Amino acid sequence: MSFATVGLEALRRRSSEKWRRFPSDVLPSHIAEMDFAVAPPVEEALVAAVRAGDLGYVHAVTSGLPEAFAAFARDRWSWDVDPGAVVAVPDVMVGVAELLRVLTPEGAGVVINPPVYPPFFSVIAETGRRVVEVPLDDGRLPLGGIREALRAGARAVLLCNPHNPTGDVRSAEEVRALGEIAAEHDAVFLSDEIHAPLTMPGVVHVPAATVAEDAIVLTSATKAWNLAGLKCGLAVAHSDRSRAALRRLPEPIHDRVGHLGVIASTAAFTRGQEWLDELRAYLAETRRALPALLGEHAAGVRVTPAQATFLAWLDFRDTAIAGDPAAAVLERGRLSLLRGTDFGSVGEGFARLNIGTSRELVEESVRRIGKAL
Repeated sequence: MSFATVGLEALRRRSSEKWRRFPSDVLPSHIAEMDFAVAPPVEEALVAAVRAGDLGYVHAVTSGLPEAFAAFARDRWSWDVDPGAVVAVPDVMVGVAELLRVLTPEGAGVVINPPVYPPFFSVIAETGRRVVEVPLDDGRLPLGGIREALRAGARAVLLCNPHNPTGDVRSAEEVRALGEIAAEHDAVFLSDEIHAPLTMPGVVHVPAATVAEDAIVLTSATKAWNLAGLKCGLAVAHSDRSRAALRRLPEPIHDRVGHLGVIASTAAFTRGQEWLDELRAYLAETRRALPALLGEHAAGVRVTPAQATFLAWLDFRDTAIAGDPAAAVLERGRLSLLRGTDFGSVGEGFARLNIGTSRELVEESVRRIGKAL
């Protein structure tokens, strides 16, 4: 097995923000990055590049990355991607921001579905567009509410699939219906699918562009292979209209992609699938064990069933710390969770836990939650 966990002492020697933000007695679980060893094919590619002094400017178009992703998408999701319709971007949210700037007018409404990834709120505001919240309906896409928001004047829909923080994976019927609603209102349809490689075994992800031809998919290897610091994402089009949209992106956007990110992502997509499947199996076992762990050590806390990601959406509403569970767990349990209200006001009484770590540290996290209770 090439997949490997990493012990706490080794993790504490890491210099990323996750392991430096809080004092050493705090176990960090607030950031969506994993604690596992680097996938060997990715490590080998990066070491080879450094040893060769291959640290210059990137040329993402001729790097082989679009072809690598196209082959991965065909194998994983039966998605026939044209490498010529793949554009490298510094990361998914930079891609979202630049597309909103070129495809929607200043002040346009952008529909999102809270509770949802916090940068959806900040990036939309940063671009001078307006957040239009249409909350999930018991985990399902609120298609009627989205239609009403577009009818009222919103100009774009930003989907998160698989959904962060809940881990929901949308069905083909849901995504197709959303695409039809967007088309009816001539709205831009962007789909953040960065967690798509991390579905639970047996769960099928449906790329938006396969059932809604004008959708633009934003994705990356960074979540599944833990490469966030290397700055490399992808924008993927299908129809003539969405390809034309990508051609409107500012020319220098390729230059802002990390060269080592391109190298690592290409290696991940071409030679990292065995490692990825071992990771998915490990995360699935952890996820299956989590409800019982909470029942044993943190009675009253419930976890939302999930089909993807390495994140767990915890419901504290039936506990004494429901007002601000993340703050209470940090203060009393010395565990850093991400506050539920960061995902929108509907996240009150919730917090997000990262289970992308060793089972021992997940168990320790749950014990610390119990201590806070």
